[in-house]
Amino acid sequence: DNIRPGVDTLTLDMKAEKLIADSGARPAFKGYTVPGVPKPFPGTLCISINDEVVHGIPSEDRVLEEGDIVSIDVGVRIDGFYGDAAYTFPVGRISPEREALLKVTRECLERAISVAREGATLGDVGHAVESWAAPRGYGIVRNYAGHGIGRNLHEAPQIPNFGVPGRGITLKKGMSLAIEPMIMTGKEEVRTLKDRWTVVTADGSDAAHFEKTIVITGNDPEVITPWE
Repeated sequence: DNIRPGVDTLTLDMKAEKLIADSGARPAFKGYTVPGVPKPFPGTLCISINDEVVHGIPSEDRVLEEGDIVSIDVGVRIDGFYGDAAYTFPVGRISPEREALLKVTRECLERAISVAREGATLGDVGHAVESWAAPRGYGIVRNYAGHGIGRNLHEAPQIPNFGVPGRGITLKKGMSLAIEPMIMTGKEEVRTLKDRWTVVTADGSDAAHFEKTIVITGNDPEVITPWE
């Protein structure tokens, strides 16, 4: 109900911050610093609209409009551990092209999680994304990747959304991973805006982003940040 035309992204951010605090957790992104970027990230959520890929800054000036797609990326810390998740929502009724982008990106995540088993490799996971998105005409964001997660928000290894089956490190029981396909309708190029945070597609094409945190087990991976 919160994702609707006329709502500004700062309002969404404030609601999320209260919900996180009421749950006994704290935001993982707010105050996050990156070497070379002068200001910490100011928001609880990363909110990215249409051609914005990731790390969009919440603002009262950014108002959702009918037909937009908006990625909500949230990280929390509770009991000394981090979790990370993202979901791209339609705002009202969206175009068939945007519907298709959301569907394929979500399917990429589902396929990646399905192969993330003990004994598989990072190449297997990345290939699951690439082999689903690329033949359907979509571009893959190659500058940003999923990551290990646990006592820190970002840990080794990096988890690219492309790869060669059988290559890369082998997944072991107990590993916790944030898997996050970032898929776009245009060319595989991105740029960062003057705010030094917001990443957009270089050609203005649409982008979608879905993410879950999982733990590798002896059987199916356990999803510890379900969307429901």
